[in-house]
Amino acid sequence: MFQTFAASHVGANFVAIEASFTSSDVSRLTGITARQLQWWDERGIIVPSRRGHRRIYSFEDLTEVAVICELRRKGFSLQRVRKVVRFLEKEFGRRLAQTVTSSSDYHLLTDGRTLYLETSPQQILDILENSRQPMFALCLSDTVRRVKAVISGRRRPGRCTPEKVPAQRKLRQGA
Repeated sequence: MFQTFAASHVGANFVAIEASFTSSDVSRLTGITARQLQWWDERGIIVPSRRGHRRIYSFEDLTEVAVICELRRKGFSLQRVRKVVRFLEKEFGRRLAQTVTSSSDYHLLTDGRTLYLETSPQQILDILENSRQPMFALCLSDTVRRVKAVISGRRRPGRCTPEKVPAQRKLRQGA
């Protein structure tokens, strides 16, 4: 189903996965604003390389931006996002996009306090069955696949905005 490929198609141009992306490319592909990217760079969350004054993002940076967008979309604070990013760096010992392959499925689970990184469906079920509070799960492999699909033009870019919880309205009694 999922295959690693050396080049992908964006519009009429072919772009190698190892290619670099400008801030505007990352904004277009992930839905994050250029100001958010700048702020994350200033805070050390995602630090791209530079060419002069321009920020240049690698495929690995783009993948991590997509994971952070997914976490932010689910309501994670940037403080929590930092903890997740540090946890992933510590667990993998290398970049997320380099770790996730076509034959692997990595799932990040958290109850708000503890982070779990699992590959086995049975381990995931065990954690969910034994948890005493709601768990949040994110398939890191799917996020990497989505980024590749967006780059190749097979999928439309998403937006990096937190999910909005509809406000509850008080119903008027009487009348």
